[in-house]
Amino acid sequence: MIRILAAIVAGVLLGGIIHLVSVLAMPTIATKNAYERLTPLTKVNTMTALPLATPDQSAIPFMDPAFAAAACRYDLSNGPIKLSVPVSQSYTSVSFYTDDEIAYYAINDRSAGRKVIELDLMTDEQHENVPKDEEVTAADRLIIDSPSTTGLILVRALAAEPGLMAQAQAALASATCRLETEPISAKR
Repeated sequence: MIRILAAIVAGVLLGGIIHLVSVLAMPTIATKNAYERLTPLTKVNTMTALPLATPDQSAIPFMDPAFAAAACRYDLSNGPIKLSVPVSQSYTSVSFYTDDEIAYYAINDRSAGRKVIELDLMTDEQHENVPKDEEVTAADRLIIDSPSTTGLILVRALAAEPGLMAQAQAALASATCRLETEPISAKR
């Protein structure tokens, strides 16, 4: 009886160790993360509409088919990015990820409080070089500091009903993600 119980305990412990090691190793073993999956579909520093998710296929795993989505692969090595996203009728969200899929910032239309979500994305070094103006507040200008020079911005707009999908896609079609062409000044 003790041998059977010892074999069961050893089997459970060995199974737990194998499970833990495989779960912890999966991010480094996985061949394609979201950044790599979107590389053939998108251009750098350009907003690109993603195909609608279906049960059989989606650009990024586990995408909700009730959302229209667009992505921007960014590279901040040539300067900051200016992002502008008009909000849709139902709900709009913007999420920021490093190229290693680490989420570091998210904003939605309700927290932005405007009809257009506008922000500047830059590295810490680029942010330090922005002139300071005491009259400009954080509400006037939203600056996001990226922990890496490359990454991914994912924009999603909800179509509350299937008939509203075209409207959600139209809202994302006018979203822009581009290099800041003018020198960044404190006043806008």
